[in-house]
Amino acid sequence: MKRKSFLKSIFGAGALLSVPYCSNPEELDEINHQINGLTDKCKGNMVAFKSVPIDKVKVGLIGIGNRGKTLIQMFDWLIENEKAEIVALCDLDQKNIDYALNHLKSKQSLIPKTYGNGKNDWENLAKLEEVDLLLIATPWEWHTPMAIFGMENEKHVASEVPIAYTLEDCVKIVQIAERTSKHCIMIENCCYNREELWIMNMIQEGVFGELTHAECAYNHDLRALLLHETYYKNQWRMKHHTERNGNFYTTHGIGPVSFYMDIGRGDTFKYLTSMSSKEQSLSAAVKKTNSNFPSVKCGDVNTSLIKTENGKSIMLQFDVHTGRPYSRINQLVGTKAVHEGYPSRLYIDGEELEFWGHRWLSEEDYLTYSKKYEHPMMSKLKKISESFKQGHGGMDFIMIYRLISCLNKGIPLDINVYDSVMWSAITPLSELSVSLDSQPIAFPDFTGGNWKEKRTSEIMREI
Repeated sequence: MKRKSFLKSIFGAGALLSVPYCSNPEELDEINHQINGLTDKCKGNMVAFKSVPIDKVKVGLIGIGNRGKTLIQMFDWLIENEKAEIVALCDLDQKNIDYALNHLKSKQSLIPKTYGNGKNDWENLAKLEEVDLLLIATPWEWHTPMAIFGMENEKHVASEVPIAYTLEDCVKIVQIAERTSKHCIMIENCCYNREELWIMNMIQEGVFGELTHAECAYNHDLRALLLHETYYKNQWRMKHHTERNGNFYTTHGIGPVSFYMDIGRGDTFKYLTSMSSKEQSLSAAVKKTNSNFPSVKCGDVNTSLIKTENGKSIMLQFDVHTGRPYSRINQLVGTKAVHEGYPSRLYIDGEELEFWGHRWLSEEDYLTYSKKYEHPMMSKLKKISESFKQGHGGMDFIMIYRLISCLNKGIPLDINVYDSVMWSAITPLSELSVSLDSQPIAFPDFTGGNWKEKRTSEIMREI
């Protein structure tokens, strides 16, 4: 029964319950065969999907906690310029609703409808005819049911990360988006950070040559927040660490790297192998703070390796237990250049042997590249985003600006439903690989083979 519950947590209640633990190569083949079979009915028709233009996007926001409060602020300029309007709000805490209403009263004349009467009142918001876009900023377990319900009620959906954490839910989201022809995406702000956009532009301009490898991460000491009594309401996020072992927060690292490597746009993930270290740091913090939690299951550091169909490799790391400075690593290796983040450094390879070396560019030369290859959207939005530094240095505003602008114009979004589920599916695949002593696990194709079409990433457009 423990094994059955474990498989349900990874694949979903109705999928792959007959899969054995892997004890020989034939059983591993069967696991991977069944994983690949999950996506047989995915069509890929939401690739480059264009919706009907919406002059003023009417937004319904579910969840006004830590993240929701920041997202509301990101709409100030869009509301002022009549690109968007927040028409409905939902939260179980009236104080959060009052905060949002107080913030919006000086921004827009419309007073949003409010919903907070029980844990399912969000459904009434999602049914509102006037809502164009459902914006979800709730605890993780609500993302998939809210996204599905929103699409079924003819809404475009934008969810905080991750959009799902079982493979079955990833498939459901894709199939319903394809059937309803509604955008359903995960809003990943790190794709819009200045450094990542600069690297994207250098890739497009040929500075890196052919890409071969990348390393990325979410290494962020969250011990104090995980154990805080109110920061994550009812300490919902900590509960994942007592029940699961893998990479639970993939998207800050893998999102930008996927764009670097044209994942879903000429290449895709082929297979994954994952390993977790032993757990020490978070349980020590639990004892130190006298918190009332059972033993911690998640290892301190999870490291996953991904191979792409075109032969590139990716290292993805996850550590929110250890006392270390924040890092997304953001390393990119090409035949002509290498970048490494935290701090940001750039190496340009010479054409001749005498220029080969082991030194990063000088500060002066680095700044030359930084100015020359700054992403065009940064110069356009710089003055606007300077007022929104509370949104992770401006990238939250750029993310919301791009989302709303695409809906205004009826053009494909920067991040699509296939990106969203691919980045999220790494979590259950990592858990399975960890449980099988780091055996390689096949990566399902959610795009119906449409990843093979080479196209420029939408995030490179000026809009």
